[in-house]
Amino acid sequence: MIRFALFGAGRAGRIHARNIARHPQAELACIHDVDRPAAERLAEAHGARAVPDPAAVWAAGSIDAVMIASSTNTHVDLLREALRAGKAAYCEKPIDLDLARVRAVVAEAAETDVPVTVGFRRRCLPEYQEIRRRVRDGEIGAVEVVHLVSRDYRPPSPGYLAVSGGFLRDKTIHYFDLVPWVVGERPSEVHAAGSCLVDPRIGEAGDVDTAMVLLRMPSGALCHIHNGRRAVYGFDERIEVFGERGMLQSQPPSLSTVARFGASGIRHERYPDLYGEASFAGLLDSFVTALDRGQPVEPTLAEGLQAQLIAEAAVESLRRNRPVTIAY
Repeated sequence: MIRFALFGAGRAGRIHARNIARHPQAELACIHDVDRPAAERLAEAHGARAVPDPAAVWAAGSIDAVMIASSTNTHVDLLREALRAGKAAYCEKPIDLDLARVRAVVAEAAETDVPVTVGFRRRCLPEYQEIRRRVRDGEIGAVEVVHLVSRDYRPPSPGYLAVSGGFLRDKTIHYFDLVPWVVGERPSEVHAAGSCLVDPRIGEAGDVDTAMVLLRMPSGALCHIHNGRRAVYGFDERIEVFGERGMLQSQPPSLSTVARFGASGIRHERYPDLYGEASFAGLLDSFVTALDRGQPVEPTLAEGLQAQLIAEAAVESLRRNRPVTIAY
């Protein structure tokens, strides 16, 4: 049984609290939030206790792991405390908005054997796992083009947007992790374009809500990501990987299928719909299982840094309106 301390009682924290409480191999022991009443309400709902002082978590020998779902500016400090206390950590993305702080904590983590993962939960979706397996097995030959679409059904709240770090760092970063994981190489160049077409308040805050990003891989393969904050018909996400010998294509969440296009025809396979909140549970289960079995966790903290480096280059490209070489 993995006993968790949860940091953060906001939207993500509430989702994680439910998932930890429901997991057969996990226990939600305590919750901390700067909003103490919120922590108390969430703790009471799940049979845990609210702790006003984070120091109590690091001193508790009964706590095995921490779930970091608090505001982004707290992540690095909490990760450092977890590393020093020897407690496994699941950290929501992004790790921090300051790359120097991210690099420092990644280096610190590399000097320990403490398991740390980052919340890129797309990796746990069965469709994407299957597409990755088939790409890595060479089923469609050398990858030439990746096309990815992701549209939220509506924008998040203005309060969340104000602290999110911006569209490319907050939303598109999921795909800056997903694409290298699927195709097996990290991009060398990015060109981003964006507009504010959904909510003028987002533009007034200096951000975009509709973006197109082109990634160039060292092999020459190209990846196009279309990302948006609104789809009136509901959450929409799909990926297409085209290669020399065929194509693999996931369908929107309402269908949850993988289509294989090849010389022998088109074949469809259906998968469980695990988008939305259920995807949080999938990555939690992967984390708990790895800890229970003493296996490596993923995505790693270093992979979290990699996705952020791509995101920062995309932000620069958007600002300068030209392609930018990604410096790792």
